[in-house]
Amino acid sequence: MKRQRQKNKLVLGITGSFGSGKSTVARLLAARKGATIIDADAICHKLIKPGSKVYFKIIKAFGSRILCRGKKISRRSLAKEAFCNETRLSVLNKIIHPDAVKIIKQKISAAKRGLVIVDAPLLIEAGLRQSVDKLIVVNIRKYSQLKRLLAKKNMPKSQILKRISLQMPLKEKVRLADFVIDNNGSLKETKNQVALIRRKLWRN
Repeated sequence: MKRQRQKNKLVLGITGSFGSGKSTVARLLAARKGATIIDADAICHKLIKPGSKVYFKIIKAFGSRILCRGKKISRRSLAKEAFCNETRLSVLNKIIHPDAVKIIKQKISAAKRGLVIVDAPLLIEAGLRQSVDKLIVVNIRKYSQLKRLLAKKNMPKSQILKRISLQMPLKEKVRLADFVIDNNGSLKETKNQVALIRRKLWRN
């Protein structure tokens, strides 16, 4: 069952696809209200630091070729290895998700009041839907998504398309959302949608 919302505390989950703009939406939501932002990507980056339990599990699964200077895991090399097919991606997720989910839940619990934003690309896939009060999905057309990623990431088009294809389709995430933000337009249009959601949330 869905978690019971605590008085004076609202937990929002924000998710989307690769390059959909979810982190921008998280920052916009937090800007005027003040909030605790739980960044799932940042948590995962810390989990793979040299010497950690997750670090050694990843090397065992993917080999030393993913290491760069200082024996750190190259996130680019790891992504290239993991996003080659569903099986390899599943291996990585099974290594990282349990610890990441545990930390996210601890951070949610530690925030006693106010707005808590969980910014997580795999929020639904990791089983965190029941840990948030409301779910916001940032939607974007594949054309716009690809255009933005090509401009932002130093990554071949083929790799970007592969990563998108291996993620849960946005249309499936949209069906589970309490609110959907159309992020195909300008930043101003996105800000207006965020403001509307904010008004609806604090009206209740």
